[in-house]
Amino acid sequence: MAISDTLAVLFPHEAETRGIIVRVAVSYLAEQSAPASGRWFWSYHIRVENEGPKSVQLLSRYWLIADGRGAVHEVRGEGVVGEMPLIAPGASFDYVSGCPLATPTGSMHGSYRMVDEDGEAFDIAIPKFALIGPV
Repeated sequence: MAISDTLAVLFPHEAETRGIIVRVAVSYLAEQSAPASGRWFWSYHIRVENEGPKSVQLLSRYWLIADGRGAVHEVRGEGVVGEMPLIAPGASFDYVSGCPLATPTGSMHGSYRMVDEDGEAFDIAIPKFALIGPV
């Protein structure tokens, strides 16, 4: 199996913007969830790959998180998991974070604000992915 095929299996959600690929894998965490108390929790693993010709730095994040009732919560912040990674051409950056919801289903998507080595800022897409708890 080719590396790209393996990544597609491990990270089923993918978006590419200007040679930057964002891949996402999501997992429901039963041990951190309490459905009887109205709390469901997921972890998501993000991989940002730089297939472009210039180094890029991730400056900030913007998320739209929707719950199963259609309520949407916006999240903005600097960097990811306390970092503003610099990603060289051909390199990647991985991190894991989490999302609680008050419903057993929902979705997330958004964008990262990047800046290249020439100082040009641009946004890249984070693909939409479903948050689905046990039925």
